[in-house]
Amino acid sequence: MTRLELPIGIQTFRTIREGGFYYVDKTPWIRRMVKGGSRFFLSRPRRFGKSLLLDTLKELFEGGESLFRGLDIHKRWDWSVRHPVLRISFGGDNFRDEGQLHSYVMAELDALGEQLGVGSRYESGPARLGHLIREAHRATGRRVVVLVDEYDKPILDVLDWPDTAMANRDYLRGLYSVIKDRDAHVRFVFLAGVSKFSKVSLFSGLNNLRDITLDCGYSAVCGYTERDLDEVFGPELPGLDRDRIREWYNGYGWLGADRVYNPFDILLLFDLRRFRAHWFETGSPAFLVETLMKRQVASPLLEDMIATDEVLGAFDIDGISTEALLFQTGYLTITEETETEDGPMYRLGYPNREVRLGLNRHIAGALGADPAWQLRHSPQLREVLRAADFGGLESLMRAFLAGIPYEWHARNDIARYEGYYASLFYSWFTGAGLDLSVEESTSRGRLDMAVRVPDTVHIFEFKVARKGRRGGPGAAMEQLRAKGYAEKFRAPGTAVHLVGVELDPETRNVGWFGVERG
Repeated sequence: MTRLELPIGIQTFRTIREGGFYYVDKTPWIRRMVKGGSRFFLSRPRRFGKSLLLDTLKELFEGGESLFRGLDIHKRWDWSVRHPVLRISFGGDNFRDEGQLHSYVMAELDALGEQLGVGSRYESGPARLGHLIREAHRATGRRVVVLVDEYDKPILDVLDWPDTAMANRDYLRGLYSVIKDRDAHVRFVFLAGVSKFSKVSLFSGLNNLRDITLDCGYSAVCGYTERDLDEVFGPELPGLDRDRIREWYNGYGWLGADRVYNPFDILLLFDLRRFRAHWFETGSPAFLVETLMKRQVASPLLEDMIATDEVLGAFDIDGISTEALLFQTGYLTITEETETEDGPMYRLGYPNREVRLGLNRHIAGALGADPAWQLRHSPQLREVLRAADFGGLESLMRAFLAGIPYEWHARNDIARYEGYYASLFYSWFTGAGLDLSVEESTSRGRLDMAVRVPDTVHIFEFKVARKGRRGGPGAAMEQLRAKGYAEKFRAPGTAVHLVGVELDPETRNVGWFGVERG
């Protein structure tokens, strides 16, 4: 196989096909889509290839036959039929100022009108779009294809400003309802974005869209599969550990048989030849982390959330569930589906190492920890745990807690709660790349945290000391013994250690630290 150019950041199908770039053929999914319906909606996290997919649809319906030679759809498409295409993208602006969304829409529609030779005197976005659809059909004799990229960005940009978000939502609802109203003039519709707003809030006038977000037949319509890496990117693989690639970047699931990779991660890995949080670092999770803090969601709970279709689809300005927010933004993915009498239940978890490490480092920072200190001491944390050096571990834990500024505690009165320390240590340990289990069920209860290192399991229990109690066997160790947590982990060749940690609410540091062989 010949090495080709890496299409990093390229979202234009023609550029990729004419420029000698790698391309993963998504036309089998497009062919199935066009054959099985005409109105579609897709939600996927950022940088997953949605824009390229829409541009591929544009070139297909416009009849760009030469671009599709050698692809699955080439011999299965009628190239003599060409449709006018209205492609609208909201990715080129932010929408925080009053009237900005309307101005942007009018400019987009003016440009499309010029391309199609269709003018309009209408002063509202919905009226102008409706006129454009009708007149493009009349002028060409072919029904119109409508493609909307980042359909939700005008709302997501302003979630911190609810009044503006609601105004933008109402504007878009009116705009999208026109597509349904001009149904007789429309051949195909595809809307794509990060979030999945409820039909009632945004698509009440466009209620004939088929949502393929969790359709197992389209689970790999965006992203790269293992087979894609072998068959398309084979020349890039030598010199890279395939298991490590899988651990770092694979794992996204939308109910199909394939787990997929984020394309942005893979392309940058092949370019830089370094394992880094390429996707994570392109967007700050500040809003997400702030939401988790406001809702007091313990970070260990992110490891194992449960959701239904209704929960994952309930994304709206005034009602965003934690599960939907994490899932739709790509920080959690579906790891397991279970059928129940009430419908499917989905277990959510981290897709891969990149997200697990990156998000927990941010959460630890939001809980007061110094991010630079965490990174600097992560190798030492892994070393003392692997060596069962508990003196070193206690010293590290004390230094870690001592680094949380007094000013942070003054603003956040949560240091007296055990949940705070469980979240803090979980996020620190996870951000260091350790293999953790949290709140893992045993026959006698649920433990706080189990850390697996080669041939050893360390079981942690965190307690905040009662007032006036200092030193001696702590309540944390008493619970570890009484609940028999070690039993689940005992196995030939595996050492088990019970680690009890009592936190002093006055000093906000370790008040008692004890270890026993389990």
